[in-house]
Amino acid sequence: MTRRAPTAPSRRALLAGAAALPAAAALPLPLRAQEEAGHDALVAAQSDLIFGGPDDFVAAVKLISDRGNPDMAAGLIQALRFSRAPSQVLVATLASITGETAGEDWFDWMLWQELNPQVVPHPSYAEVKRAIYLRIDPNFDLFLKAPYLQRERMGIRVEEITWGGVRKDGIPSLDDPELIAGAEADYLRDDDLVFGVEINGDVRAYPLRIMGWHEMFNETIGGVPVALAYCTLCGAGILFETDGYGRDAPFVFGSSGFLYRSNKLMFDRQTHSLWNQFTGKPVSGELWDAPIELRQRPVTIATWGDWRAANPGTRALSLNTGHERDYGSGVVYQQYFASQDLMFPAAVDQTTHKQKDYVFGVRLPGAAKGWPLKVFEGGRVLNDAVGGRGAVLIGDAAQRTVRAYERGEERFAAHPDGLADETGAVWTLSEAALTAPDGRSRARLPGHIAYWFAWNGYLGVEAELYEDG
Repeated sequence: MTRRAPTAPSRRALLAGAAALPAAAALPLPLRAQEEAGHDALVAAQSDLIFGGPDDFVAAVKLISDRGNPDMAAGLIQALRFSRAPSQVLVATLASITGETAGEDWFDWMLWQELNPQVVPHPSYAEVKRAIYLRIDPNFDLFLKAPYLQRERMGIRVEEITWGGVRKDGIPSLDDPELIAGAEADYLRDDDLVFGVEINGDVRAYPLRIMGWHEMFNETIGGVPVALAYCTLCGAGILFETDGYGRDAPFVFGSSGFLYRSNKLMFDRQTHSLWNQFTGKPVSGELWDAPIELRQRPVTIATWGDWRAANPGTRALSLNTGHERDYGSGVVYQQYFASQDLMFPAAVDQTTHKQKDYVFGVRLPGAAKGWPLKVFEGGRVLNDAVGGRGAVLIGDAAQRTVRAYERGEERFAAHPDGLADETGAVWTLSEAALTAPDGRSRARLPGHIAYWFAWNGYLGVEAELYEDG
């Protein structure tokens, strides 16, 4: 079973912060004008599990247990995270109404909830959830307005939206940040990893040691408005185009403070709709059913030394971000990146790959394919295809670096000066394309690195997976 690190300080801090929520005699919950029988009693019971005194808690547990309907499971699971009461009572009540023995804590039961979508929460659950989160940050109201939480108006399950431990913009995005010449970036070590981006000759490097604190930038690169959405929890930095989509202005994104299956939910600042960072699709709010899927651009993870050598004209992110953070090498998320455990629950098939094994993925219209990063150990060139479209991949697992290009009918092999086709002609590599001696070119394909649990969780059914040999 997918497990978390029970002694991780970051997780302890999150739970301690949750336990400090202020008590209240009653929550200002908006009730429907025409309530179903017992609706307000179930609202009160779920809030008493968290905010009530001992007698209120006992009465709430009795009401839920006597009622015996699994539609209260989501409310009990929520209380497992936020209540000061003994978890054993909540777990026993969950077992009683579901007939399941999923585990002993919030993490275990969140996994059970993900794997049991047929158990639909009572309508009162969303109201209680909204009230709890507004106590954490009143600004969450931008995302959790009552109409946005209606089940039929969401692209994800409301019971699986969870708090990531920060408030809205608690992880601040970098909007048009200051850049410096590569030669001036003396704070960077050669082995520091960077997100490398090139668009229309505009070459830039965004160090992971900085982006781990911000998880988002909004920029115009080479005349193209883009955003890099970096989910540290799922190991994926994805570069999206933000202009077009029938809007008058480019989308500008931030971090909401919420997660879904251990993946960040970002939001656009125009409508405050929540978006799935991994798919680039809105999932709740004003845009929840809009036919939008953000277009991806290529982004490369590389060491600073390799990126600078290949792109001598690159600029790099300045340490002058406007925020006080420790941008030292290996500081941000040090324990999480070094562990095979997840910080937040997400169910994952680990039959062939461990949950935090890296995968390089390419998504094209109507097709997607992932390659385990380990197939690029020692440096490797792979001739393959995505959805029947020829692709060549050049990678090095040690640096977490993979680039993918269209290859047409050619097949390529490694060469000191680029890639050699079957005729022996040597094609040169750039961040934008493969180019033959006669001027023919093959375009770069958009791809990114991610942890296996995220790739498998969001694209496991839809995507192919490369199997070596």
